Amino acid sequence: MLRWCIPAILAAGTAMGADFSDPDWPCIQRKQPHLSLGQVWSGPLPDATTEELARGPAIQGLAQELEQRRLPVEEAEGRIARFAADHEPQELVALYVATFERIEAVRNRVMAGITRYAHSQEALDRRINAARTEMSRLMAAEDKDFDRIDALEEQLDWDTRIFRERQQSLTYVCETPVILERRAFALGRAVTQHLPK
Repeated sequence: MLRWCIPAILAAGTAMGADFSDPDWPCIQRKQPHLSLGQVWSGPLPDATTEELARGPAIQGLAQELEQRRLPVEEAEGRIARFAADHEPQELVALYVATFERIEAVRNRVMAGITRYAHSQEALDRRINAARTEMSRLMAAEDKDFDRIDALEEQLDWDTRIFRERQQSLTYVCETPVILERRAFALGRAVTQHLPK
């Protein structure tokens, strides 16, 4: 039996996402293109002063630290508590606004990367299907071109392996926006704990 036979699930490509309205979205999770502050923040709404404070270097510096996923949320909560000890509530709101904007920027880049990932998988899927069609034609010919068959079989093996590896890593890739959303929510909750009730 030739190794170039590809299971039907591989031929399905990246069209297995839950959001069937967007063919560029390969993930099981429903696509949420953008986060709004209100989705992850229960504190006071920022005003013009808050927005200006959020652009300050001290707040931007701490926001950059808090946004980093390698910083555990527990450590981030400690840094927020230390900041809250000697800053006004409006500065705390500004800190969260700055942090949220950074998380959302990273999330937007991840979402764009997932779309590029889906396009790459679709292109590879088309190439695999074209090679399978050519392989069928070559195998049906009376005078078989075994050199071409061997080369095509090797290409199919390689492309199929890459396709499978990408599909397996898709689970992790698709989790990243969710992880960022959870981080934004957790940090928002940490900040609101230090605001006046």
